Amino acid sequence: MSENNNNQDYSANNIQVLEGLEAVRKRPAMYIGDVGLKGLHHLVYEVVDNSIDEALAGHCSHIDCYINEDNSITVSDNGRGIPTGMHEKEGKSALEVVMTVLHAGGKFDKGSYKVSGGLHGVGVSCVNALSSHLRVEVHRDGKVFEQEYSIGIPKYDVREIGQSDTTGTFVTFKPDSTIFEETIYHFDILVARLRELAFLNKGINLSITDKRRTDDNGEFIKESFYSDGGLKEFVSFLDQTRVSVLDDVIYIDGEKDGVPVEVAMVYNTSYTENVHSYVNNINTHEGGTHLSGFRRGLTRTLKKYADESGLLKKVKFEISADDFREGLTAVISVKVMEPQFEGQTKTKLGNKEVTSAVSKSVSDMLTFYLEENPDNAKIIVEKVILAATARNAANKAREMVQRKSVLSGSGLPGKLSDCSEKDPSKCEIFLVEGDSAGGTAKQGRDRHFQAILPLRGKILNVEKAMQHKVFENEEIKNMFKALGVSIGTEDDSRELNLEKLRYHKVVVMTDADIDGSHIATLLLTFFFRFLKPLIEQGYVYIATPPLYLLKKGKDQRYCWDEDQRDLMITEMKAGKDVNVSIQRYKGLGEMNASQLWDTTLNPEHRTLKKVTIDNAAEADRVFSMLMGDEVPPRREFIEANAKYANIDA
Repeated sequence: MSENNNNQDYSANNIQVLEGLEAVRKRPAMYIGDVGLKGLHHLVYEVVDNSIDEALAGHCSHIDCYINEDNSITVSDNGRGIPTGMHEKEGKSALEVVMTVLHAGGKFDKGSYKVSGGLHGVGVSCVNALSSHLRVEVHRDGKVFEQEYSIGIPKYDVREIGQSDTTGTFVTFKPDSTIFEETIYHFDILVARLRELAFLNKGINLSITDKRRTDDNGEFIKESFYSDGGLKEFVSFLDQTRVSVLDDVIYIDGEKDGVPVEVAMVYNTSYTENVHSYVNNINTHEGGTHLSGFRRGLTRTLKKYADESGLLKKVKFEISADDFREGLTAVISVKVMEPQFEGQTKTKLGNKEVTSAVSKSVSDMLTFYLEENPDNAKIIVEKVILAATARNAANKAREMVQRKSVLSGSGLPGKLSDCSEKDPSKCEIFLVEGDSAGGTAKQGRDRHFQAILPLRGKILNVEKAMQHKVFENEEIKNMFKALGVSIGTEDDSRELNLEKLRYHKVVVMTDADIDGSHIATLLLTFFFRFLKPLIEQGYVYIATPPLYLLKKGKDQRYCWDEDQRDLMITEMKAGKDVNVSIQRYKGLGEMNASQLWDTTLNPEHRTLKKVTIDNAAEADRVFSMLMGDEVPPRREFIEANAKYANIDA
């Protein structure tokens, strides 16, 4: 009966037509990915990409970004300036059309832009729709024009406000706080993206200035980027904390079937593959046809050379495609006239023709390189043989981990205190530092959906270890077994298999001290290098146990940092001369089970930090720097990012 009623209620009046930018505000995640930190920064990238497109077309040399005091953003360039003349079809200024109409822009006219990142024509209009206020200023034809908008709606017609002897576009926007979960921009995230763009587009000056902070000289914090070497410099930058086995970076630059292909690559002594791919400056972190083409061209060419040179004669086992990519750091950049991406956020390239174009380019130029550099060619092949030998050992170690079914009781580690719920989407596992804290967590948890796995000591630093050593490590074996994940899918022998994943929340819970931070970092390194899909799918979290417990009579309050502690003490004293006792928790084991539940385990009250990857290339560089062998870059990083304490001697 109720079903019939529902059908009767569903009529023509239920069909909504979203006009103009209303669709963007209704479903923002469709256009910018999400409304969290990632989407917030994506707004900046959309505006900067327009300026980069001007540079690619040969009309722009300087792009400057500013984080203003009120967390608004200004992006300026010295390009031609957005056209301001009357648009015949729309009956208003072309500037207003570009800023307020979806699927409007110069990217559709092949004469204006040969190659562009933003080809859907929704970029800057989306930014406008999702900003509480936006102002655009255009210097063009000796004049200055401006227009302002509120949530994408013009406040007035485009107007002339002065004269200018320069050209360019200035866009200032304030993200709408009713749309975004937070509206505070992170300087380091924008720095990483602009640095990336400088490498990908050699010869362009980019800068980012943070007007919210000043240095010791009272100057605003600023970073500037310029690259002459492009991708070669990019690879050297990514690999600066690793030891290269070659004299120089291998650089490939050419065009096949109308697709410009640029590749820079180098082999190092590490055991991981670090390949980053871009299409029209967009980081395609899910890969696509250009990455497939690169891998095919690389494997085919190196295998052919190795076979013909006779270097593989003594090898008694099969060399796989994966072996040719171990210890490889590479950046692939292609320019595609009409790219087909999976979704507006552009994470995976789908153009079939690009595979063969990249494969041919890589094959031709790498063949030439190997012939011209026989010493380096021999080093690469020897590196491949070493990788294959290690892979065989790793396979044996991995089989030991995966031999027992994770679904059977015997396949689970003895230390795991499992939950009774079997639906992975409802289950969470806490990776806890030490047996003591593990015991408290077991008592304090909700046994229905929370599992506890205590970890003994500091786990292996996987950044410096060979694969078979990783899979032989007892704590790592326990994590694999507990999580239910394995290595190898139908499509890729090295891909993480999540089919039998037992928990959709994996929470790292360590003490709030130096050792705890170190263990958390070691665990995150392991997740990034071996379980990255867990991070990408949003399954990895960090618990935040409190640092302090304040007591005044029956009034008890928890604090998570020093500032909060000082504020709470003032509040609890309420201007009176009374004592507030302070307990500093050095470790999780100091809390009793109920305290741990109240503060860290209870979904109603706890704070979990989700681990995300905003920039894969930057994350790769930071992990290799912090966890690798080279000390000087690590020291520089610590000195630049440490909070200095004033200690009275």
